[in-house]
Amino acid sequence: MPRIKLQLQPSYEFHYEVTLQVRDINYGGHLGNDALVGLLHEARINLLHSLGLSEMNLGDGQTGIIMADLVVNFLEEGFMLDRLDIDSHIGEMTQRSFRIFHRITRGDKILALAETGLVSFNYAERKIARIPKSFRQVMISD
Repeated sequence: MPRIKLQLQPSYEFHYEVTLQVRDINYGGHLGNDALVGLLHEARINLLHSLGLSEMNLGDGQTGIIMADLVVNFLEEGFMLDRLDIDSHIGEMTQRSFRIFHRITRGDKILALAETGLVSFNYAERKIARIPKSFRQVMISD
């Protein structure tokens, strides 16, 4: 079976720590794929918050984001009460979209690599929009 193989990024500018809880563990006794999606969501919210932004406001008061795609490569298992580090990098920005690259680690082990494709979206008009200049300026200044 062919697999999508994600690559490590040269740098990850944002860091989020989480401890796996019972709700994150699946019937196999390890981190569930659905739980990882939720943890990536938490990391994204914290990343945007650290920039003074949110999923509903990329800095102009009217433009948010919608997830267009998600890819995860699982490399190791995670278990209840493991402390994970989720390091993130924003890249591949176009006029209407960007990607967030994630590296999920426990100590020196990489548990997973993930990428999310995000589209700039005007929720009032219910349509895809250009990424606001305010977001681009925040990204350049960091």
